[in-house]
Amino acid sequence: MRMFAQAHQMPPRVAAGAFFLSSGLSKTTADRETAQGVHGMAAGTYPFLRKLEPEAFTRLLSKAEIALGVALLVPAVPSLPVGAALTGFAGGLLGLYLKTPGMREEGSLRPSQQGLGLAKDVWLLGIGLGLVLDELLHR
Repeated sequence: MRMFAQAHQMPPRVAAGAFFLSSGLSKTTADRETAQGVHGMAAGTYPFLRKLEPEAFTRLLSKAEIALGVALLVPAVPSLPVGAALTGFAGGLLGLYLKTPGMREEGSLRPSQQGLGLAKDVWLLGIGLGLVLDELLHR
């Protein structure tokens, strides 16, 4: 495994990293109502999350997003593990898109207007998989 990101890996890493860092930082000041909304959507798709209090879940999500964002932005973090982490996180987001009612047009994978924001997260999956494959294929 290479210890530093390659130059061609940095543009997608910066794009995804800035997105995650911004998203995580915005959740650090989430009020109770926001935390309940974020938790409710996640717990609706992933029932095991119901065990967590909304505020605790949102704080944990915030920390995970900040950590992933920083890892993507720092070239010293190898692309294989950060790509794998991004792929896993993006898979969870796409699970929300696929399993949450109203996110897709009926009988289709096409997003509804409400689901457009989550459907766009497919680019995160592409970046994560690209980083992983680049590292695995160029050893």
